[in-house]
Amino acid sequence: MLAAQDVFNPSHYAGCRRPLEQAETLPPWCYYDEEFYRAEVEHIFMKVWNFLGRSDRIPNPGDYFTVNYVGVPLIIVRGKDKVVRAFSNTCRHRGARVAEDKGNCRAFVCPYHGWVYDLDGALKGANGMEKAENFDRSQYGLVPVRLEEWGGFIFVNFDADAEPLLDYLGDAPEQLASYDCENLVTTRLTSFELDCNWKLYIENAMEEYHLPFVHKSTLNLKDFDHGIIPAEGNWDAIREKHEGTRALLEEDKQHGLPRIKTLEGPPAEGTHYVVLYPSTMLGMTTDSVWWLELHPMGPNKTKLIVGTCFPKETVERPDFEEKAKYYYKRWDKSIGEDNDVSDIQHEGVTSPFAKPGRLSHHEPLVHHIANWVIDRVVGNRPPA
Repeated sequence: MLAAQDVFNPSHYAGCRRPLEQAETLPPWCYYDEEFYRAEVEHIFMKVWNFLGRSDRIPNPGDYFTVNYVGVPLIIVRGKDKVVRAFSNTCRHRGARVAEDKGNCRAFVCPYHGWVYDLDGALKGANGMEKAENFDRSQYGLVPVRLEEWGGFIFVNFDADAEPLLDYLGDAPEQLASYDCENLVTTRLTSFELDCNWKLYIENAMEEYHLPFVHKSTLNLKDFDHGIIPAEGNWDAIREKHEGTRALLEEDKQHGLPRIKTLEGPPAEGTHYVVLYPSTMLGMTTDSVWWLELHPMGPNKTKLIVGTCFPKETVERPDFEEKAKYYYKRWDKSIGEDNDVSDIQHEGVTSPFAKPGRLSHHEPLVHHIANWVIDRVVGNRPPA
């Protein structure tokens, strides 16, 4: 594997900056170089709003889950006041993790020396610190991390000075309002560890060029009416017009569930495939919503969490579980195919002989994603 001597020299990215019809892909090193990945963590993931699923995962006071996101251990917890908060999963004594996995608790107790933290992060007990001089427990609570929600979706931001979430999302909440995301219920979460760079996976999720090849025996979508949504803010989307749902295989269409009753305008006409920058895809179709949530684990590994949700009234139907299994069948098949091809692609781009390729007119959002990343990692500077 070879990388440029200076991976941040803007001249290396001149091909990406051209219009789509003339554009090249990102240089291969962007998908495996450690220095480039560290810059992504510093200038992207530590600065922007990062998607962490839905808050209905922790519906009750004391419910929590933990995650390690780009090397930062976090606790997401619903407090006694029912507010969802995020904290660094790091004891203020000597740094041990204070929570593991997921569950419900009345307080977090550090397994190392027994310091006790309330659900709002406050330090409530510190046995053994009675002789410590000038020790003010109020100054040693868990470190909070900014958390905001949109439509029941959780986002965290490690930058105290970052813009509010709704400013970051721009007009996405308005354009996607009729999906009534607040009314959605998460019905399943699955996760995978992939041997690929996070950008390869989100690029794959946001182009249809691969559909007749990677999904030829499942989705088999050869011709359909689609276009790119004019978007303001840190998101993009493909809008596809069609009848019915895109969350079922053709062979299982007779098992469809009711449409989302609030749909109107373009969302009522088909499916939106949304990228929430930097690394989340929402598939929003006429009866359900699913998401691909990517957690970078280094330049060569990515954790993928797939979430699925339906309107509350759909989930309450007596036949929901029976019909839902056909939706899960579709997602399991197509996502398995995407997982395999992303691993194959990553192996190819790490070759010392790999070079930038050319983009098809079927890949406009691959072009957008590349330039969004370059703007933040390399800087919007003219070629040298």
